[in-house]
Amino acid sequence: MIAIEITAPGGAGVLKPCERAMPIAGDNQVLIEVAAAGINRPDIMQRQGHYPPPPGASDIPGLEVAGTVVAIGNQVSHLKIGDRVCALVAGGGYAQYCLARASLALPIPETLDFIEAAALPETFFTVWSNVFDRGQLQAGETLLIHGGSGGIGTTAIQLAKAFGANVIATAGSAEKCRFCCQLGADSAIDYKRQDFAEEVGKLTDGDGVDVILDMVAGDYFPRNLKSLAIEGRLVQIAIQHGAKSEINLWSVMKKRLTITGSTLRGRDDEFKTQIAEQLRQRVWPLLASGTIKPVIHRCYPLTEAAAAHELMESGLHTGKIILTV
Repeated sequence: MIAIEITAPGGAGVLKPCERAMPIAGDNQVLIEVAAAGINRPDIMQRQGHYPPPPGASDIPGLEVAGTVVAIGNQVSHLKIGDRVCALVAGGGYAQYCLARASLALPIPETLDFIEAAALPETFFTVWSNVFDRGQLQAGETLLIHGGSGGIGTTAIQLAKAFGANVIATAGSAEKCRFCCQLGADSAIDYKRQDFAEEVGKLTDGDGVDVILDMVAGDYFPRNLKSLAIEGRLVQIAIQHGAKSEINLWSVMKKRLTITGSTLRGRDDEFKTQIAEQLRQRVWPLLASGTIKPVIHRCYPLTEAAAAHELMESGLHTGKIILTV
């Protein structure tokens, strides 16, 4: 089969097509003939040499795929050959065929095609786990989403609004801010022209927000603490501006703040299966009805994975970037 491998740590040019052996499904796995695969920030980090795959995972990048089941393991009973599925995987997505844990392969709603379905697993698993499980966002509360126009952001905006929350998003241009509002955000802040902490104060009459979903860290951290309301929760899911920052513990104590965070790729299959079941029950009906829908910016052929990475690193995209096979 054709796959995309990382020939050495470095820039997008290290991604090269190669021939790999066809994977064989284990007892609890399915083999998916991949129609489309999503591009995600962890793929960039892996290519750069900063985020190696967990033990036992494929060295081929790619954390989410959509396609058709072509083989099933001996202990798989809820899926059959020919089923259309999208799956969260720990690696191996940039290929013609990909193995997935059967419990992490979800049926594709009839309203979605393979390209749209490939945009679901990584972002929806991440947002549900961090915003609703760790962040405990409730109806009527306010969520601040950094990077509102990206794959995670567009998903978080739609899910938060669908479950009755108020949403403030940050984005890097006036055009992207307008897009966030069109998608459902109540307000959007251009972080290149405005101090988001000051704007949050104005938008909330000084009260602050209840939950922040942040992938920036670094110099954002103190401003995030300033932006949180009493009993507010900061959920950190990436560190694009660096892992280190100063913390004012008095503000944490005074406002009784919760600071948490997580990564998803290295968690065990049982944990991910619990998220998959919550998505199946509570979010998949919203996709089937069209209440929420993945946002696709652009598609590239599998063999042009390097160009897809360059686009993601440019920051010019709105929504998801997809590889088609």
